[in-house]
Amino acid sequence: MRLKDKVAIVTGAGSGFGEGIAKRFAQEGAKVAVLDLRADAAERVAREIGGDAIAVTADVGDGPSVHRAVEQVRAAFGGRIDILVNNAGTTHRNQPVLDVDEETFDRVMRVNVKSIYLFAREVVPVMREAGGGVILNIGSTAGLRPRPGLSWYNASKGAVNVMSKSLALDFAPWKIRVNAICPVMGATGLLSEFMGVPDTPENRAKFVSTIPLGRMSRAEDIANAALYLASDEAEFITGVEFPVDGGRTV
Repeated sequence: MRLKDKVAIVTGAGSGFGEGIAKRFAQEGAKVAVLDLRADAAERVAREIGGDAIAVTADVGDGPSVHRAVEQVRAAFGGRIDILVNNAGTTHRNQPVLDVDEETFDRVMRVNVKSIYLFAREVVPVMREAGGGVILNIGSTAGLRPRPGLSWYNASKGAVNVMSKSLALDFAPWKIRVNAICPVMGATGLLSEFMGVPDTPENRAKFVSTIPLGRMSRAEDIANAALYLASDEAEFITGVEFPVDGGRTV
């Protein structure tokens, strides 16, 4: 097993990419904290995983909530945290850029960007004391090759991508690897918001036509990439923006 006895936190793990990552990690022997804002969703995924998975409820954009969540994970798993996956994310609707209201802008930046700062503040000292660790930030192809109508979301994911590279440099002396995974659009709960139109086969086809390999990303695609980057097989890889995009950013 590639992650045997590793302790992993996966945020936004109550559905979508995060659920896929949490389940894949558990299959490879990790003890997984399934963290989500929605307690029922986190509990469902943890229950389906079974074994050493625990459900943790937290608001990833709130400092005290993040602190409590990390302490809960440490108490459950002997003080260790080996892997952190900052997957929780949100977006605004695809629309004219000046139509996005300030509250929505703040929410996007809070969930997508501030959360990484808050979790780094709590988790990095634990990893440093243990002699190393892995942080994976779920960025997006939106931060590499933006789509129109999503400017503020694109900017938030651009920040995630650049933060990942910068943190990789800052944390390298402590043997903490940091990488960004950049998925292309997938059939998640945010799909209709990304498209800005109803989720119909016809509208999906328009977006799929921009992806050379001819389909959207799937949870297992992102989970497999995360597994590789979290494993010892990637021990010399840090600071990369890893597109999982079917050729979208070529």
